[in-house]
Amino acid sequence: MRQYELTVLIHPDLEMNLQPALDKVKKIVDDAGGKITKEANEGKKRLAYKIAKQEFAVYYYFELDLPDDNKMAKKVASNLDIADEIIRYLLVKVDENRLKMEAKRKERKGAADTDSEESANNEEE
Repeated sequence: MRQYELTVLIHPDLEMNLQPALDKVKKIVDDAGGKITKEANEGKKRLAYKIAKQEFAVYYYFELDLPDDNKMAKKVASNLDIADEIIRYLLVKVDENRLKMEAKRKERKGAADTDSEESANNEEE
């Protein structure tokens, strides 16, 4: 499985009832054999320029895992292209080097946290 990030701009008229649009995105990912690991509603924002005669859109962010086969990512993209609820989307692969760097940072931070706890315990004694 390969990790991807998907940002979707949903039509602003659907702001009050996002669930059908989100269900459609989730179904597209499931049909491609993927799994959504994280999702976040970024809210309604003004666009830099009009898209499909709209000045605003609801931004929704997903982190997902898709099979290593590029055909599945293309399948997700082509299905998102024809979805009426979605004005725009951006599907990108997560850089594996970035993931390694983040893991190292967390590891260092965890080590630093345990060191500071040990020094605080030593000072108490």
